This record gives sequence, structure tokens and C-alpha cells, in this order.
Amino acid sequence: MSPSLNSNVSGPSKDEGAGVSPQNKVSWSSFLKSIASFNGDLSSMTAPPFILGTLSLTEFSAYWTQHPSVFVAPAAEQDPAKRALLVLKWFLSTLKPSYSTRNDKYGSEKKPLNPFLGELFLGKWEDEAGTTELVSEQLEGYNGQKASFSRTIHIKQIGHALLTLSSHNDETYLITLPNIHIEGLIYGKPFVELNGCTYISSSSGYVSKIDYSGKGWVSGKKNSFTAVMYPTGKEKDVLYSVEGQWPESFTIREGGGKHGNVIDTFNARTQPITPLIVPPLSQQDPWEANKAWEKVITAITKGDMDTTNAEKSKLENAQRELRRKEQSEGREWQRRFFSRGDRAEEWWEKLARGCAGERIECEKTGGVWRFDKEKAESARRPFHEGVTPF
Repeated sequence: MSPSLNSNVSGPSKDEGAGVSPQNKVSWSSFLKSIASFNGDLSSMTAPPFILGTLSLTEFSAYWTQHPSVFVAPAAEQDPAKRALLVLKWFLSTLKPSYSTRNDKYGSEKKPLNPFLGELFLGKWEDEAGTTELVSEQLEGYNGQKASFSRTIHIKQIGHALLTLSSHNDETYLITLPNIHIEGLIYGKPFVELNGCTYISSSSGYVSKIDYSGKGWVSGKKNSFTAVMYPTGKEKDVLYSVEGQWPESFTIREGGGKHGNVIDTFNARTQPITPLIVPPLSQQDPWEANKAWEKVITAITKGDMDTTNAEKSKLENAQRELRRKEQSEGREWQRRFFSRGDRAEEWWEKLARGCAGERIECEKTGGVWRFDKEKAESARRPFHEGVTPF
């Protein structure tokens, strides 16, 4: 999607702004006018403080593992087709926490804090599957999202996810990301819908294709999706199919018809969430998200918009100065847990065959980044001794 934006915003209706408090009406109106002429990537979009959330985008990685037992289940499965199905089930289970948690908690979607280069979010889950560790690091200043607006914000997510099962000879899954619509913005009650299709392509020879619909053409229900899994290059030979609503529940069947045997179900509303354990603020490094954004988060929680703006600008300006200094000294920021992959084109050629229309777009993500076990083993607080984000 081009970062340039064309929009037509009609005159206000009596319902517009219904979800905005009277004291925020002016800044809300200014925000709508600003995005009507917005031209750039999503990280450069300035939102009024009252629609800011208290989470940074680095924390969103935790949504992918709120059900650790579902996340690790593929590693224990010996059959490659069933393994690929378990990966599909896991990915579908991440959609509700990833795209509707803020709406459930606050009554509307909130704009996350834009992460800065080097920002970290670290934690762990403990359940019957054992201990699952989370390492989230902002690797580029660009957050990988482009937006356009016409009463709805349309977001194109740039980049892909890679899941590797080391217990199965480094079996790898390429996961593409859905397009996002932010609806309800005109009325001050934004919420997320997904559209288009995404793929999960495995090195073991299976592809899952997921189609999203704001309102199902069969069920007539919003947030609907259908998915099919088939051998790579054989889309008509459907092995498993899935149907449901991603914020609610879905059903997995054998074959491609609606009458196939039901082999599994998942209820996103009732599935218990395993809490993420993070170090207390007193033990966190200045580069960890909660510590870095502490004053901003406190101000947002109190509704103190002046302090929110001041503290947010302080951090953002300090980051700009760090980038200028690096550029003048001819050096690059050192990542603590990830390194650029050296075989990007090789694995892309193999895995992307099952993903119609997808491009690697390394130039927009700074390369293909992989977790670096050696770096991780030596990483210790303080992560950047003598340097803070401020």
C-alpha cells in the first residue's frame, strides 16, 4: 500500500463524536482533520493523548502466547500435518488478544505507544507446559505499518513472522499478517476489524490460508473467518477446515466441507489466560518498556494530558538525538537479542511459494531478524551500560 493518502470525509452527523467526552471534543476534531491529510507511516501519526493506550507495541508480542500450552503444542506432535494444524490453531487463538483486548478492557481501541529503537519487553509464563519465555525487542525505528483514511483507518502491516520448531529439525513456518481496519473512529469509539487473507506456509510442505470478513457472507456475523489447510501447491486437496469468529470461537473439521467430522474447537471467550510474569519496575532496566514509559503511563492513567505530552516528547526527542549521534559517528545501534538472518532469500523462496502476492520487503524492515541464542545468553541488565533512552 502506498503511504500517500487520499480521503473524503463527509460533514458531521449528530452521532459523530458520541464516544468522546466534552473536554476532548476539540482535540478529537483536530485529530480527524489531521488524519484526513495524513501522509506517512503509522508511527508518525500523532494522536491526541486521550486516545492513547498505556501499552507499547513491544508489549503486543505477549498476545501471541497468552495460552502457552496451545503455543507449545506443535513441538510435541510427531505427525507433520497435525503439527501444521496445531500451528494454525495457535495462530487463530492469538487473534482475539491481539486485536480486541483493548476494546474489551476500555470500551474502544486505543492507539499504542510507538516503540523506540532498542525498547525491550521481557517476561515469562508458567503453566502445565512449563516455563515459556518472552523476549520482545524493537529492532527498527519504523514499526512496519502504513495507514490511509476514509472514515476508516486502513492499516497494512509490513513484515512477517517466523516460527521455528527446533525439536523437529528446525521446521519453520512463515506467517503473514492481516490487514487491519480501525472502524468507529468518527464516533469516537474505535474498534478493530480484519480483512483480506493471510497464510501460514511450512517447510514440512503444508499451507494454511485464512480469509477474514468484517461481516460473514454466510453467517452474517462480524469478525468472521474461514481457513483451510492443504499440501503446498494443492489448494483443492483440503485436509482440514476452520470456521468461526476470531473474538469468539471456532470449529476445526476434517476435509473442506461443513459436514466434516469435528476434531477440535476453541472458545476465545472462555479459554483461561495465563498471566505474564514481568519483573517489578524497581528491577527493570531503563530500556524495558514499562520502565521507559513509566511517567507517560502514569500521566495517561491520571488523565493528565499536559504531562503525557511533555514526557512523551522528552523520550521521543532523546531518541532522535541518539539517532543523529549514531549517524554522525558512522555506527549502528546494537541489538541485544536478535541478529539479521543470513539466508533470507533462500528460506523466502521456499516458504513464500504458498503465499500468493506476498513480498519479503527487507528494505522496509531493515532485514530479516532472527532470535540470536548466543546474544541472549550473554544479555544482562543493564542492557546498554551508560546509555539510557532519555
